[in-house]
Amino acid sequence: MSDRLLVGTRKGLFRIERGEGERWVIAKTWFLGDPVSAVLAEPGGARLHAALELGHFGVKMQRSEDGGETWSQAASPTFPLKPEGLEDKDPMRGVDVPWSTQLIWTLECGAPGEIWCGVIPGALFRSTDGGESWQLSRALWDEPRRKQWMGGGYDFSGIHSILVDPRDPLHVTVGVSTGGVWTTRDAGGSWELIGSGLRAEYLPEAMAGDPLAQDAHRIVQCPAHPDRLWMQHHNGIFVSDDGGAIWRELTDVPPSSFGFAVAVHPSDPDTAWFVPATKDEKRFPVDAHLVVTRTRDGGVHFEVLDRGLPTEPAYDLVYRHALECSRDGLRLAFGSTTGSLWVSEDRGDSWQNISRHLPPILCVRFAE
Repeated sequence: MSDRLLVGTRKGLFRIERGEGERWVIAKTWFLGDPVSAVLAEPGGARLHAALELGHFGVKMQRSEDGGETWSQAASPTFPLKPEGLEDKDPMRGVDVPWSTQLIWTLECGAPGEIWCGVIPGALFRSTDGGESWQLSRALWDEPRRKQWMGGGYDFSGIHSILVDPRDPLHVTVGVSTGGVWTTRDAGGSWELIGSGLRAEYLPEAMAGDPLAQDAHRIVQCPAHPDRLWMQHHNGIFVSDDGGAIWRELTDVPPSSFGFAVAVHPSDPDTAWFVPATKDEKRFPVDAHLVVTRTRDGGVHFEVLDRGLPTEPAYDLVYRHALECSRDGLRLAFGSTTGSLWVSEDRGDSWQNISRHLPPILCVRFAE
């Protein structure tokens, strides 16, 4: 049973536990005052990783070997020196792309002892020693089309979704904002751009289907059925049945198909959850009514779930990594930019508010 949550916020990392009387309470706090952009609990729950964004002091990694009782600074992903005279500019703004880690956006486990890390600017790092050291995926960073990647919500492109195939840890798929979906079958030695069927409505019609131009907000994979992927895209919801090679767009999704977060049930590939919003410049719930949407038939139908969510006008936005389904599929949790945190014990049918007073929430993870 997943009775513990790790919640990364703009001002620290919080452990939320289900205590006596089935109440969820804040049990532990770490790094108060520091933004925690990504968190990872390795299988078993003893080894934890937290990524901190410390402004002038840069990006730092912290690691715990005892479930968070003690922490120590670990190695951070580091870029090589930029070759002198090499031109590497953001195609939208024409400014130099920094060859330094601006933000650790996501952390995911691979094979035992292996961790993958997606950062801004758009690069992928791999550790094979539990985070003691990191290696840049040069094949992806040196890919000529990488220079066409553009910033989405941030100034520069970034890798926010990392899917490691549970059948084969050499097979890894990543989502780039903005730069499409890429996959490797040799642990990053070579990469292929995939994504037929995706559509970017913000481009002229003749260019809308270009896989390189797609702004995937978040991609998740069903662990029990790894070929089933779900994507919350900038202009819609897409689903793939072949590991991301071909996608189909889902239409008529109430109240909106825009958002950032998506979660999939770990054993039922047809069940997925989203937190919709009004798109582009607005970015708050449609009609200020905070809801979660769920499909249980592969996207044919969607339910709007709001039992236990605010009845008054609400303006919460849920970021890419702030919606999570537990590994056993029994619980859901999501946190918002207002610092509100909700948990569902019944797969989204109803919600209970855990806190309205946390700092803005960046990521939510169930831990064993």
